[in-house]
Amino acid sequence: MSERAFFTLDDSGAYLPTRYARSAWSDRMVNGPAVVVAAARSLEHEFGAEEFQPARLTVDLFAPVRNEPLVVQTEEIRSGNRIRVADARLIQGGKAVARATFVQLRRGEQPPGTVWRSGRELAAPADADPGETGPGTNVFFGSGEPGPSWDRDMGVHQNDQRKRFWIHPLDVVEGEPASPFQRAVIVSESTSLMTHWGDEGIGFINADLTVALARLPRSGDIGIEADEHVSADGVAVGTASLFDRDGIFGTGTVVAVSNAGRQIDFTRRRADGNDRPGSDEATRV
Repeated sequence: MSERAFFTLDDSGAYLPTRYARSAWSDRMVNGPAVVVAAARSLEHEFGAEEFQPARLTVDLFAPVRNEPLVVQTEEIRSGNRIRVADARLIQGGKAVARATFVQLRRGEQPPGTVWRSGRELAAPADADPGETGPGTNVFFGSGEPGPSWDRDMGVHQNDQRKRFWIHPLDVVEGEPASPFQRAVIVSESTSLMTHWGDEGIGFINADLTVALARLPRSGDIGIEADEHVSADGVAVGTASLFDRDGIFGTGTVVAVSNAGRQIDFTRRRADGNDRPGSDEATRV
């Protein structure tokens, strides 16, 4: 069983951050993917229903999450025939540091008729080995158009082009394989990285995440590609598409605020002689 996970659990069920949960903004903070997937795991464990599709998770990231035990408190809001809703509060030191809403929709028959689709196709990097299934494997970064350029070195893609990322995500808790829903949530948090990363690094920090899923990912490794970046006066909106080896299965949306005073330059980190930016770096932003 892999030990590449964001957390261990204590006897009370609280999440204890591992080194993989540290943020690139500060080693004293927990990174965004770890925070959102802690909420996702707790909500899925408490309220997930096999006949329902995990359709939307929205997480508000309104306070710094410290590199300390994290408690997730959940509450069922509605358990309907077609729609189920549950909330979570993430607590540190007796205070809420984030909150989440989980929406599940009952799966059923597709309606008749044809609906417009963009026809856009996204595919795994040609060098991504489908036999590699361990957490943190098959890591590729991409940028540019019309044809995607992929590379294992993150710093190569610090430019002003469209960004994409492919990975088998880390597990949430040591000794427990991440579910397809959890893996989708982890990668969707990279919406902020993919849409706000420019030619001088990333200078926005996201204040939330909304991931919307028409289906769950079917492959262990999955990808994300930027759709749009809009910003003015230090406030940004980013949208991205999630895809697996069968194509697009959902979207991610974030709002973000300027953090220009602590801009992360991935090329400088490489030039300073640190390990080349890779999967750990990408999941720490």
